[in-house]
Amino acid sequence: MAETSVIFDIGANNGDDLPYYLLKADKVIAIEANPALCAEIRERFPDEIAQGRLIVESCVIVGGESSGTVAFHVHASNHVLSRRGAPFRRKDQYRRIELPAKSMRALVADHGEPEYAKIDIEGGEDDLVRALFALGVRPRFLSVEAHRIEAFLRIVADGAYDKFQLVEGARVAETYRDHEIGAREGRAKYSFPHHSAGPFGDDIRGEWVDAETMFQRLLAEGLGWKDVHARRREASEAPTRSRLLSLWVRWSRWFRWYRRNPAKRLREVVSSD
Repeated sequence: MAETSVIFDIGANNGDDLPYYLLKADKVIAIEANPALCAEIRERFPDEIAQGRLIVESCVIVGGESSGTVAFHVHASNHVLSRRGAPFRRKDQYRRIELPAKSMRALVADHGEPEYAKIDIEGGEDDLVRALFALGVRPRFLSVEAHRIEAFLRIVADGAYDKFQLVEGARVAETYRDHEIGAREGRAKYSFPHHSAGPFGDDIRGEWVDAETMFQRLLAEGLGWKDVHARRREASEAPTRSRLLSLWVRWSRWFRWYRRNPAKRLREVVSSD
């Protein structure tokens, strides 16, 4: 890895991904909106913070330029369900608070471009991916949670990424127990805890596939608690504009349907087609 490798953990939650990321990178930026979870991270990793290897950003990352505060909705009993956007159901279980906002531009300006960015904010991933690309920043590895499909389609349409993988959230602890990873100082064995995002890059098991194969897998299996990982293509392998347009045309019907029916599984459409 690069000598000054940086990881953005956007949606760090309680910090369960951080021990792994600290093994992988020189510096990890943990971005978490929930103040209570930020406090928990600081209590768990005082040495890494003191060494400057871990920086905790207690704020809501937004795509556009922003100052001041934005609304955030904290779930009463399950912190992983807390979100910036208004909840779709069981609104009585959320408490709205105002939190400081920070733009993606400011995040990159403060900490540099990441080698890997994990974006898991319970909705709004597409907005942050768009902001990242607008800055000309395309990490070598990028992952987005797949409760919605827009972020994946935006990554594909950008053309900078040509290989994709899927990490199933519910199976991370089982699939990646005592798993061999590439670390800053050679190889290591690591067991991923339940509710962590799991591995990224070459640490993921299985074959990296093209965008069309990944889209078909999402059609067949449906969206949900899973992360789509993207690997940046080599500069010499840039796709033609006509190829990207062809993918969009082929997928546009499914995309329009999904926007009208965000709560349904995509495979319901395939079976009724």
